[in-house]
Amino acid sequence: MAKKEHLEAFGKLLDIMDELRVKCPWDRKQTLESLRKLTIEETYELGDAIIERDFPEIKKELGDILLHIVFYAKIGDEMNSFDIGDVINALTEKLIYRHPHVFGDVSVADASEVEENWEALKLKEKGRKKKVLEGVPAALPALVKANRIQEKARGVGFDWEHREQVWDKVKEELSEVEHELKVNDQVKMEQEFGDLFFSLVNAARLYDIDPETALERTNRKFIRRFNYLEEKTLGNGRSMHDMSLEEMDKYWEEAKKLDKN
Repeated sequence: MAKKEHLEAFGKLLDIMDELRVKCPWDRKQTLESLRKLTIEETYELGDAIIERDFPEIKKELGDILLHIVFYAKIGDEMNSFDIGDVINALTEKLIYRHPHVFGDVSVADASEVEENWEALKLKEKGRKKKVLEGVPAALPALVKANRIQEKARGVGFDWEHREQVWDKVKEELSEVEHELKVNDQVKMEQEFGDLFFSLVNAARLYDIDPETALERTNRKFIRRFNYLEEKTLGNGRSMHDMSLEEMDKYWEEAKKLDKN
């Protein structure tokens, strides 16, 4: 699709939003606050579609998120705070400012250096005094938040010199967990488990693995295999409560073989 057609399609969407805001009772009553939870839900649905590599669904969910962006901008316009043009212009200015290696005369060696420059530019953007970790949303899920914290710390040079060094830290945290398990101090056990998880997220990041995606794929794999186990059990007229672990393991191994195939 040519750029002209893109602009026409976007213009049509804006016109539809204007009409919905006037003529639809549901759309008319929405506020920034009422849309928030729906936007979060749509974002998770997009994440699901990406995990499944379901391209028709990805397209659909991207459309839903775009609708929310247009919706927020429309409400902002009604409040005389901002409109869709302000949103796009602010984004355009930010992209140009934070990509001096594309739109300026800065040279970079690789993507890692781009990220470092990005974080440095964010800190001094428009003369604002900003802490490095200020941009990490407090409401992020803990696993995602840990990854973002570490990425931002890396952006200012706080990182392992060689990624292999992280494994000593993982082993150290694991040994501390094992120690607290023997002592059986619940508070310290929780602290050490947290440290272990944080170090594993760090290791995943250093090897270019997104920990949230990796764990979600494992979640889905477990669900798939457990469902197979349950279906086989019920199909034989039995209850899982009455089965031994060895019997369950037989079906579990079958499920693993099906996964590999």
